[in-house]
Amino acid sequence: MLRTKTPAKANGYSNGHANGNAVPLRTQTAAALDIYFTNLNGHKPGRLYELVLREVEEPLFRAVLGYVEGNQSRAAEVLGINRGTLRKKLREYGLTE
Repeated sequence: MLRTKTPAKANGYSNGHANGNAVPLRTQTAAALDIYFTNLNGHKPGRLYELVLREVEEPLFRAVLGYVEGNQSRAAEVLGINRGTLRKKLREYGLTE
């Protein structure tokens, strides 16, 4: 069973909050993408969908596994995916023991 701890300040705010107010993931994502496109300086983006998924999936899996105390069956249930799919993704990200 994999046990992980989620960092308290994963996004720079304690528990995902700025000044005591929740910052929606959608808002954080939009801001990150705005910064990404601004920093391209005229270069063409490539494989953006894959980049975003990789950036989001790993911390998502870590957070959910921390929440369910490493129980992969419960993690798959929380995520709404098949346990086999979860295990495959955990291997891809090196999150298996």
